[in-house]
Amino acid sequence: MIGVGPAVRRESDAFTVLFVCTGNLYRSPLAERLLAARLGAGGPEAAADSLPGIVVRSAGTHARPGAVLGADTRQVMAEFGGDGSGFAARRLTERDVAGADLVLGMAREHREAAVGLCPSVLRRCFAFEEFVRLAAVASEPAADPAADPREIVARAAALRGRVRPPAPDADDIADPVDLPPEALRACAARVDRAVRRTAVLLAPRHELLANG
Repeated sequence: MIGVGPAVRRESDAFTVLFVCTGNLYRSPLAERLLAARLGAGGPEAAADSLPGIVVRSAGTHARPGAVLGADTRQVMAEFGGDGSGFAARRLTERDVAGADLVLGMAREHREAAVGLCPSVLRRCFAFEEFVRLAAVASEPAADPAADPREIVARAAALRGRVRPPAPDADDIADPVDLPPEALRACAARVDRAVRRTAVLLAPRHELLANG
């Protein structure tokens, strides 16, 4: 099962990914819908029976609940293979964070905001590109197609502080709000690269699809 939508309850048989940004109108919706598309291409049945379902959601630390995506965001999202229809911004809550198996902030400030709401999930919270960097090392030499995504998260957390970014702000994906259209497209391209790698890390049997 590949799902997209607001948190209602913790689904014990599903692995939930929560993307977090500020307004929930650019970076985190791009990540949510692009990852759902990467994992769900070919329909929900494309997931191997041995893998848990993956539910993908997003929220914003200062989101205006119910706000819709702008036409420019929907267009760029579509160019990268995502579907922005039906999206409505959501404000990040403690319940969202507590119910997620993996929380990915689009910048370090969003990771810290999530941890601030629910400190017990520290080991499940990362900046998005931080997780990609750590999980890639944790999965070497190659991702195990049968691995539980929760194990990948645990391995990545164990490497925190040992595999450092090239610069302190290297994992921060800049907010394209109020910037020219090319900034939004560059942001989407960066998010998409991280999404492709994340799809392979969490569900290795989707590797060909994620890199196609």
